[in-house]
Amino acid sequence: MTLRPQRRKTRGNLLLREGVSTVDWKDTALLRKFISDRGKIRARRVTGLTPQQQREVATAIKNAREMALLPYPTPRQR
Repeated sequence: MTLRPQRRKTRGNLLLREGVSTVDWKDTALLRKFISDRGKIRARRVTGLTPQQQREVATAIKNAREMALLPYPTPRQR
């Protein structure tokens, strides 16, 4: 009996699926897909983006937070 390594199901590149070439900080509907329910930016391994796209998304999210369009991460309640 041989054990096979389990493959993780990766999420496809969301920006390619949406047909987005450049990320705009004013597009909050798109940016919310890259934020967890606590307001944290999702990791690249979760989003399936390239490193350049992940940097663009992170910068756009940070700009949208500064303009009060998106929430900052909330502290955990104990």
